[in-house]
Amino acid sequence: MKVDVLLGLQWGDEGKGKVVDVLTPRYDVVSRFQGGPNAGHTLEFNGQKYVLRSIPSGIFQGDKVNIIGNGVVLDPALFKVEVEALEASGHDLTKRLYISKKAHLILPTHRLLDAAYESAKGDSKIGTTGKGIGPTYTDKISRNGVRVGDILHNFDTKYAQAIAKHKAILAQYNFQYDLASIEKEWFAGIEKLKQFTFIDSEHTINKYLADGKSVLAEGAQGTMLDIDFGSYPFVTSSNTICAGACTGLGVAPRNIGDVFGIFKAYCTRVGSGPFPTELFDNTGDTLRELGYEFGSVTGRPRRCGWIDLVALKYAIMINGVTKLIMMKSDVMDAFETIKACVAYKINGNTVNEFPFEINENTEPVYVELPGWKTNMTKVQKESEFPQAFKNYLSFLEKELNVPIYIVSVGPDRDQTILRK
Repeated sequence: MKVDVLLGLQWGDEGKGKVVDVLTPRYDVVSRFQGGPNAGHTLEFNGQKYVLRSIPSGIFQGDKVNIIGNGVVLDPALFKVEVEALEASGHDLTKRLYISKKAHLILPTHRLLDAAYESAKGDSKIGTTGKGIGPTYTDKISRNGVRVGDILHNFDTKYAQAIAKHKAILAQYNFQYDLASIEKEWFAGIEKLKQFTFIDSEHTINKYLADGKSVLAEGAQGTMLDIDFGSYPFVTSSNTICAGACTGLGVAPRNIGDVFGIFKAYCTRVGSGPFPTELFDNTGDTLRELGYEFGSVTGRPRRCGWIDLVALKYAIMINGVTKLIMMKSDVMDAFETIKACVAYKINGNTVNEFPFEINENTEPVYVELPGWKTNMTKVQKESEFPQAFKNYLSFLEKELNVPIYIVSVGPDRDQTILRK
């Protein structure tokens, strides 16, 4: 068997959680391979709404194995809150959620460092979520990190050494903080973590594959936030692309199967960074209101704009996408005309490939398509699509050269149409 990968193709918030939940019934194992609690995956079904931060979105399918992979960074305090919220709604996770020993822990001081670094940047702020993700990955790369498996091996010494280093850095920034209150919640989270089984996830996942089990790898954030290939430096601290599934789970490239690329029918972005198709008018406000574009973790309003096919083609190329999934098609119901960016103008030159850098001088080149002015939330099968929407799908498939496999027409898992 091979590992199928599901990931976002834009700047995150594409709707990955819902799609994982929809696809999970055909898989035996669902695993997160990167990111941390800065990525909120929202799922809605049976009249309830759930937001997952670190736990794989396959957790709601009772007979599935869920794994937090080695590429994930985990905050015990936030993990505890997430688990207890799910337990309160009737979901017992201890027998179907496993955690890689090699996943790195977000320490209390990582969050403090995140705040100190961001404050020091002034007007050059990246716009982090303040969850300590960047400092945790920094410690990982500099070989100073504390891992989940360390909880079982000389943990007190390793924790104390890491905290001492962080305190020395914070002192240089003259950053004021109250560590004691944060530590109390954090150590309570450690006790919650101990209720779960820690595994050598790379061995476990490869054994599942050898035994013929199907595995779905769930990405966080989006391709355009990848540390190497995104809009640097306004990116996250991990590899959000398909290659990240190999390093974040311990899976060989030859064992990657289908790559599901998720995108919205328009674009959104949270925080700072370039966004060529961003709209600052009533259209942008309408997209935000109809799509309820507010961060599931932070609550921050998302910046909104028309779909960017230059960036989308780039993301498809980088990931080797085999099947596309379009989310929030229904948000476009209200528009007489829909625009799609097919090229950029940079210093008077038309550019069709995603450039080294995008900035305020990157001007989108649009084509216009007629809207469908139909309530798509009531559509239950492909044959009910209005003709203008079918034309829009055909246009996208021709431009992107990859079939659109799934169309979402609402937030509920039932509002999902698989195309033939």
